[in-house]
Amino acid sequence: MCLKKEEKAETVIRELKDRGYRITAQRKMLIQMILENEYSSCKEIYFAAKEKDHRVGIATVYRMVQLLMDMEIIHKEMVVRL
Repeated sequence: MCLKKEEKAETVIRELKDRGYRITAQRKMLIQMILENEYSSCKEIYFAAKEKDHRVGIATVYRMVQLLMDMEIIHKEMVVRL
């Protein structure tokens, strides 16, 4: 069964809460953005997030991406194009 994007985000948020993480508005926004779009780098996520909330920091983006990778929700791929 495939979950809708909103359901995926809510599932991830629930899992983070269960693990003791505080869910801030910025974290929620980042989770939704990361799960709903394809990005090629943390900087790309950062610039997109910055347009929605100017208070988002690059460190917050890197930490969230690492956390989602640790939870095996997202996977980083190395792509080389010639």
